[in-house]
Amino acid sequence: MNNAVIFAIISSVVVIIYGLFLARWILKLPAGSERMQEIAKAIQVGARAYLNRQYRTVGIIAIILFLILGFLLNWLTAFAFLVGAILSALAGFVGMNISVKANVRTAEAAKSGLAQALQVAIRGGAVTGFLVVGLGLLGVSGFFALTQVWGESLAGAMQALIGLGFGGSLISVFARLGGGIYTKAADVGADLVGKLEAGIPEDDPRNPAVIADNVGDNVGDCAGMAADLFETYAITTVAAMLLGLLVFKNFDQAIFYPLVLGGISVLASIVGSWAIRLGRKQNIMGALYKGLIVSGVLAAIGFYFVSQKFMVSNGLYSTMNIFLSAMVGLVVTFLLVMITEYYTSTKYAPVKSIAQASETGHGTNIIRGLAVSMKSTALPVVVIAAGILSAYSLAELYGVAIAAMSMLSLTGIIVAIDAYGPITDNAGGIAEMAELDESVRKITDPLDAVGNTTKAITKGYAIGSAGLAALVLFAAYVQEFASHGIQVQFELSNPYLLVGLFIGGLLPYWFGALAMEAVGKAAASVVKEVRRQFHEIKGIMDGTAKPDYGQAVDIVTRGALKQMIVPALIPVLAPIVISLIGIFIFQDVAVARVMLGGVLVGSIITGMFLALSMTSGGAAWDNAKKYIEAGNFGGKGSFAHQAAVTGDTVGDPYKDTAGPAMNPMIKVLNVVALLLVAFLL
Repeated sequence: MNNAVIFAIISSVVVIIYGLFLARWILKLPAGSERMQEIAKAIQVGARAYLNRQYRTVGIIAIILFLILGFLLNWLTAFAFLVGAILSALAGFVGMNISVKANVRTAEAAKSGLAQALQVAIRGGAVTGFLVVGLGLLGVSGFFALTQVWGESLAGAMQALIGLGFGGSLISVFARLGGGIYTKAADVGADLVGKLEAGIPEDDPRNPAVIADNVGDNVGDCAGMAADLFETYAITTVAAMLLGLLVFKNFDQAIFYPLVLGGISVLASIVGSWAIRLGRKQNIMGALYKGLIVSGVLAAIGFYFVSQKFMVSNGLYSTMNIFLSAMVGLVVTFLLVMITEYYTSTKYAPVKSIAQASETGHGTNIIRGLAVSMKSTALPVVVIAAGILSAYSLAELYGVAIAAMSMLSLTGIIVAIDAYGPITDNAGGIAEMAELDESVRKITDPLDAVGNTTKAITKGYAIGSAGLAALVLFAAYVQEFASHGIQVQFELSNPYLLVGLFIGGLLPYWFGALAMEAVGKAAASVVKEVRRQFHEIKGIMDGTAKPDYGQAVDIVTRGALKQMIVPALIPVLAPIVISLIGIFIFQDVAVARVMLGGVLVGSIITGMFLALSMTSGGAAWDNAKKYIEAGNFGGKGSFAHQAAVTGDTVGDPYKDTAGPAMNPMIKVLNVVALLLVAFLL
């Protein structure tokens, strides 16, 4: 077996074991008072119940697709599809289970101070982050190793790995959509009745939807993000390996090089996580950035040496050019993090401008928020475009693939920072519901405020990496035809290409609209239920009677699962329908190739802009509300605060449902197209 594959397998096992060690460390910590544990238990039960029902629903679809792939392609690809789906689900499930246990322990640690609470929260997030990259790298490298043991050719192995990526993508799009619908339906429903109608604070135990809201933070921001970045990590690795096979002739090291980059980076992320510590200024964001910077610097050093070892004498590009392509990916990552923080943090002008606009009403808040969301797309797209051109000038399409792989190399530490968000959000909720001392909220509130920014940063990172990954997948789509002697020409004068571009551009809008509608419908059910309980259960408002939290949780669960099916199937079915139109209506397989290529490019372009606009704009609306709640522009209960709550309500499904779900949607389109190549030759 190749040494690169062995190194990748060993590295992935090390990071998984370390993640499990952190999980054990967290579970040994004190979980607080009986009341705190009771609240945490309700969140845990709700989260597990939702994920179990979601995976049962998705499992039926996965089995159907497994059989289709087996009969139409081959059983190795079908088996790989199942492996990818199971590992993606496992990454989200295990990470979420630790998240819902770290939240109450973070609240308890907050009694001892900010540093202690930060340590528990970030280690809880690190469990999810390390399992995501560990399982992703182990899945790709381990399955590749098995294909070689079975005597499969490199081409056959790569096709099977595309199936593995498809399995991860399928789980990801359902997890992102279902979790996003759940979390925002509960959040919007709780806010509209609790804050605006009843005038009670966020996380008030009198609100029947408060437990569902806290459950949603975990199934959406933790399990959903884990599944999303698992499949992005896996599919980018597979795409880079595939391009290595297609671009280089008789140089197998180009196939294994992305695996070595993955192995180096997961080890660097472990060391980087040790660097997350508060300094004298008690700057939480600064502490998190330390971990990110250390991980990036160590990965860069490792990339230099492995580039010199593995890519020497490749016959096409200098080892320095390939190393610099990897550096492009790291630079793009850090720039996207900085840009996203600028547009979503309470420290900077965009969020403050939305807060200020709230003084004149709900309408002006919405107008300003929409303007910020649109403007927030400019700098990230410029950075991504510059990154693509830079990497291409260094090593053409393979350079772009390596830049994308380099971006994903920081997934472990990025997901750790993201999963920190729902943990601290829940910790604050538990502190509020358990009526802990105000000093605890003074610790959990700043942790939660930073968590909003870290979640936005992670989404910006996920979208940027998804854009590069989708471009690499499209390049692999074209190269697959070229490897069979078929040159697909994409000329703008070709009407079939233009039609494909228009359809591809339409799909993210249609997908996003269905996701937004789903949140609206599910939230309406929550609003009605909360109003019903306030009206029928006497004594809720004066604290003499308890709300029926379980009923609200059940309503959101059923609503989310029902609403996620149709939009999630769009990226699976669209490439198949386009191909069938080309083959049977126009009776020309060449038309199908060109139209499908146009669909892929169109979806990448509009999907990127929509995702960036929605996630950054939604986070800016959310933090504008928090900026006002901190005492600015009238503070809590003011007219500006009411307007900001409305803006946050609009921004919620933007940033946590429709926007993030664009990532897997775009990649599913591209992966299905790659699987269809065999039928379009």
